[in-house]
Amino acid sequence: MKCSLTIAFLLVVLACCHGCESVPFVSGQAGEKAVNARLSDLGIILPDVATPVAAYVNVVESGNLIFVSGQLPMRDGKVVFTGKVGRDIKPAQAQEAARLCAINALAALKAQLGSFEQIRRIVRLEVFVNSAAGFTGQSQVANGASLLLQQVFGDAGKHTRMAVGVAELPLNAAVEVAMVVEKK
Repeated sequence: MKCSLTIAFLLVVLACCHGCESVPFVSGQAGEKAVNARLSDLGIILPDVATPVAAYVNVVESGNLIFVSGQLPMRDGKVVFTGKVGRDIKPAQAQEAARLCAINALAALKAQLGSFEQIRRIVRLEVFVNSAAGFTGQSQVANGASLLLQQVFGDAGKHTRMAVGVAELPLNAAVEVAMVVEKK
């Protein structure tokens, strides 16, 4: 009886998961290839690392943790999503801004480490949204970055997160994203 219930349970789980797009993260060289292939499948080419806009560095390693400074939605050295979300910029555009911030954070990570094969998992994502008064959709904006990391790293891309509204961001950016990553 227990065996029949176990098999039935597994069949239900498999049926529910049919079509799931979780990408397993494989360590070592295969992991690097898998991440690069997934980025390619998503049409993402990592940009050059943005120069810090003040007195800080993009990445610091401490023990097995890597801290990526807040990344802005920059392309070709310019902030491309500016203003207050909910007033000057629509939430869907802000989601795209958060995604671009995450891409810039991945570029900073790869520049620091040389490859993605040393990454065990994404631990924490911090998303700051330049919010208009009354805008409360910060968590939806942050999904632009969170979903990208899960698409790229699979289960290793699932992370803790904070998404907060702020009064202003550097260079009038709509969104800023920082990350904490665990190294193998």
